Amino acid sequence: MAEEQSKKTVSKSTTTLNIIQPRRRMVQNYLLIWIDGSIDETNPDCQNTLARLRSVVNEVTLCTEPTQCIKCLNDMKDEKILIISSGTLGQHLVPQIHDMSQLHTIYIFCSNESRHKAWVKNWSKIEGIFTSIEPICESLKQVARRCDHNTIPMSFVPKRMIPTTASNQQNLDQLEPSYMYSLLFKEIILEIDEDDAKPLEDLVAYCRQQNVSESELKNFQDQYYLKSPVWLYTCGIFLYKMLNCALRSLDTEAMIKMGFFIRNLHRQLQQLQQEQSGANKKQFIVYRGQGLSKQDFEHLLDTKGGLLSFNNFLSTSKDKHVALAFAPSTSHKDKDIVGVLFKMTINPSKISTSSTPFALINDCSNFSEEQEILFSMHTVFRVGEIQQTANNRYLWEVQLTLTDVNDPQLAALTKRIREEIDGTGWYRMGKLMLKMGDFNQAEELYNGLLKNDSSDSDRAYIYHQLGCLKRDQGKYKEAASFDEKTLEIERKTLQEDHPSLAPTYTNIGLTYADMGDYSKALEFYDKALKIHEKAVPPNHLDSATSYNNIGVTYENMGDYSKALEFYYKALKIYEKTLPPNHPDLAKSYSNISATHDSMDEYSKALHFYDKALKIKEKTLPPNHPSLAISYNNIGVTYKNMGDYSKALEFYDKALKIKAKTLRPNHPSLAASYSNIGMAYSGMGDYLKALTFYNKDLEITKKSLPPNHPDLATSYNNIGVTYNNMGDYSKALEFYNKALKINEKALPPNYPSLATAYKNIGMAYSGMGDYSRALTYLE
Repeated sequence: MAEEQSKKTVSKSTTTLNIIQPRRRMVQNYLLIWIDGSIDETNPDCQNTLARLRSVVNEVTLCTEPTQCIKCLNDMKDEKILIISSGTLGQHLVPQIHDMSQLHTIYIFCSNESRHKAWVKNWSKIEGIFTSIEPICESLKQVARRCDHNTIPMSFVPKRMIPTTASNQQNLDQLEPSYMYSLLFKEIILEIDEDDAKPLEDLVAYCRQQNVSESELKNFQDQYYLKSPVWLYTCGIFLYKMLNCALRSLDTEAMIKMGFFIRNLHRQLQQLQQEQSGANKKQFIVYRGQGLSKQDFEHLLDTKGGLLSFNNFLSTSKDKHVALAFAPSTSHKDKDIVGVLFKMTINPSKISTSSTPFALINDCSNFSEEQEILFSMHTVFRVGEIQQTANNRYLWEVQLTLTDVNDPQLAALTKRIREEIDGTGWYRMGKLMLKMGDFNQAEELYNGLLKNDSSDSDRAYIYHQLGCLKRDQGKYKEAASFDEKTLEIERKTLQEDHPSLAPTYTNIGLTYADMGDYSKALEFYDKALKIHEKAVPPNHLDSATSYNNIGVTYENMGDYSKALEFYYKALKIYEKTLPPNHPDLAKSYSNISATHDSMDEYSKALHFYDKALKIKEKTLPPNHPSLAISYNNIGVTYKNMGDYSKALEFYDKALKIKAKTLRPNHPSLAASYSNIGMAYSGMGDYLKALTFYNKDLEITKKSLPPNHPDLATSYNNIGVTYNNMGDYSKALEFYNKALKINEKALPPNYPSLATAYKNIGMAYSGMGDYSRALTYLE
């Protein structure tokens, strides 16, 4: 555990090893901060002001000191921040925060306008000085609408990433995850058919948890069956904000809770499109103006000739002037935003073959004067010319053309994505949740399916998925329980060598391996491999999975040459059958790296770790747990090379991700603490080392069985540190605890046993007890 490596590849049906990513829940893409030294929530005037603000912006954070406000800005780098500041605090605060990219707009709220006029004019993000709350609220409505408009989730697919034919094995995993997930989510949610009553009740309960106001919820419930989905989407209540935010952040719980509304809105657009088909006989153009971050604009430039997907419902207008009102056309306010006017050409021949309906919604929208054409979610356009407008160097015009299912490149890309997640309905949704790493949502979904499904095959499948889920959460006993339930059902009807048993044997092997019982793990991996060798072709991915798992186990047992033998067998298959940046290739590279590292072949280890990291950085979100594994592995190698400061740099990157994504007592957190402890120990900072080793031990004792080898490693590391500090009696206490476990858990010739004996001998030597020292050192 002290040197945690990426060593797991699960069976084909569960190829990802993700951890749920808890996030700060938001129902909008912006946050309002009100900062004033005199804020008193018990004061009626303050309460009224706060209620008025919350009627416009759900999330309002109160600050009474500049440091609180600055901390909040630093913590919220992915959302746009709106600030209402008193004049007195603002005069000192604004110069410190004005150029932060996440800061959108500042309002100065004070009783003496003339006192602050002079300094306010120097700061472009200040909207003005206000002496009452009402004009601030009116302005907030417009700014909030613009923020929502500009933060529509988008995915960029450069031409080089698109397969030229449906059979081309072009790398799918270079795609932004949002492209694949939003496409699959849309397909799954549209094929599910259910009554609205229960989902509506669930959505209201969820929104209540997210602090949506009771008045807004009551209004939504009152209007739901009276108004159309389009009206509800455009009327300014929380639906538009929440859906936009959920799809942008891939908040799966919010996405599923809103699934029935997405389905109803999509179907209304289908109906309206059919009714308006007579009016769309000729090619026409619609427009969309918006601000893009400089980073997204760079992505857009790189996507010329490729595909651009809008992953939410897409608002456009036939009126160019309406669209231009949403496009920033000067640079004075926000230097990080680029104004863009999308000019979208709609060919009538593609309307009937497009998977994304759209319609003119004047008659059912809350904004009837905007000539709005609303597209369903995940509309895909091909990107054409991108150039600055003739009359305004701060505004760019981008030519887009609507694609359809007959577009050969789009068809090939969509086919490859669908192959990632098979199945139907809620079963397919469960797989998508696992793929996205949202285990809590997947577990809730699977438990619901268990209540409704009575067939043995359905229950076996659900138990199988729950076993994988629990193992990835580090809950190995629960995983073993589900694996046993799966095997019990399957053995009733299947022969011992039936192909369907192989994934179950593999999962049982993985669970035993995670619990430290490597001989038992090998037994089940071997059963799976024998089935694969009979049932599938020589270069099948299932065989690669078995080779890889066996390699992992041999490495854990210290037989590195045997481990490499199986790892290279797996890699040979992966390189023949997978695209060059597939996640399973990254895992294979990582495993080979770890083994070379253990054999002191550090340059080879770093070479393969770098290959793995490049794949992950291209294909995964920035806080994905698999990135933490890569950072950790590279840190281990630098530590082994004696470069402790470089090791700490990568260990820290790994720990930051784990702290955000794992439960507090997850074994992987313990591994990070142990690794950081090792680095500090190598630098001679033994007190800091002990601090982190004790954090490691505290988690390890709670999360693993009492005779797990990782617990012995924790005791040994603390013993080494006390030994280095000259406290030999304390070192012996921990060395003996480690030895007691290792003698029970490991084979007689395992290297860790020799290390344990040597450490005890050196401690006795340090105490001057040389006869006892010789007993252990011989």
